[in-house]
Amino acid sequence: MLKLLLPAILSINLFANQIELSGTVISDNEKIITSRNMGYIKEVYVNEGSSVKKGDILYEIDSSNIDSNKKEIELNLQILQNQANNIELNLKRYKNLLAQDLVSLYEVEQMELNLTNTKNMINITKAKLDEIKTQYDYLKIKAPNDGLIIKKSVKAGELSMPAMPAFILTDLSSLLIKSDISEANLNDIKIGQEVDIEINSINFKDKGKISSIIPNTTGMTHSFVIKISFDKKDFNVYPGMYSKVLIDLKK
Repeated sequence: MLKLLLPAILSINLFANQIELSGTVISDNEKIITSRNMGYIKEVYVNEGSSVKKGDILYEIDSSNIDSNKKEIELNLQILQNQANNIELNLKRYKNLLAQDLVSLYEVEQMELNLTNTKNMINITKAKLDEIKTQYDYLKIKAPNDGLIIKKSVKAGELSMPAMPAFILTDLSSLLIKSDISEANLNDIKIGQEVDIEINSINFKDKGKISSIIPNTTGMTHSFVIKISFDKKDFNVYPGMYSKVLIDLKK
């Protein structure tokens, strides 16, 4: 009878030294894509589920507003340049008249001051023109890194507002497993500890390491969030997948 009980006792002890947690795959690099400029969306080039590379154009905003501002600034610049040319021409004449004592030095100095102010306005207007030209680059919203589009919130023809979420881009090369662990088990784990992970839907089993332990701020749950880093190898692992985490408490 004692011989029959020994295997059962051993299995209970082994089970007591290991805990199993439910986890979810998440991306450690998830970005909300927005635009800097307001305007109507001219074209959307990707959809939910699209894989993108860094620099790929995700969507484009119509340039009508910037075009009109650019034309207005260019017109002002041309007017100022014409004014400067006329002042320089008259200043040259006044200097000749001053040499003949036909005009006062004050009149010449006022004209020189007017020329200086006009040239300063020209430089300011040129800076505004350069600034508005850079805004054209922001009309084409590009992917900041390789990743997968997991949410799309815009359509062609809609009005794009600054800071309005358009896409959510998740980085598949920076995946973690997120799980909750009871406060009572905190003394049994540590950062850098090796754990077993399983994603049964794709028959993935491997080792991972606890990369962070974070207090759970969602209510009085008396639990902590742990994040586990792992190498997905050649498996198609995506955020949202269910996983199991097995932690050997003896370690």
